[in-house]
Amino acid sequence: MPYDLKEIAAISGMPGLYRLVRPTRAGVIIESLDERGTRSVASARNKVSLLHEISIYTEDYDQTVPLTEVFDRVYQKYGTALPLSNKSNDQDLVAFMGDIIPDYDRQRVYLSDIKKLVTWYHAVSSRLEYQEAATPGEDAGTQQEQPADDEALSTAGIIPTEADSDATANPEATEKSA
Repeated sequence: MPYDLKEIAAISGMPGLYRLVRPTRAGVIIESLDERGTRSVASARNKVSLLHEISIYTEDYDQTVPLTEVFDRVYQKYGTALPLSNKSNDQDLVAFMGDIIPDYDRQRVYLSDIKKLVTWYHAVSSRLEYQEAATPGEDAGTQQEQPADDEALSTAGIIPTEADSDATANPEATEKSA
């Protein structure tokens, strides 16, 4: 995941993006993602939308693109210096969205959504660190682990035949059924 959006939220009635610090009895303590980083409390009446739960509609009705993937695509193409702003020409914004997600649903994704996406990307890319995705060779999950010397090797579900097995190594194999 390039940008960690799990604690970043948009809050109804409040401009900008916020980092969720901790819950309180009356709501949640938030920290703004602007230069000042001021902390305040968002009441429980405000609607809190976590960015990692937001997706962009595509033409396939059952398919959406998560915002983290959209931000990754924007970063791969433009880096942190996105040449657009929410005040850019409407045609430029629509062309930008078509370039990032070619099959986005033009009926359900409004121009205001694209402007919000650009604004959010500027806020996130200026305040959060982009984390490079691990390549398959670097990923610890894809490397095969070597067993310790005293650890038994797995047979991977293959049962050896009697000719292949060493009867002295398995005491149960030497016993005959009555």
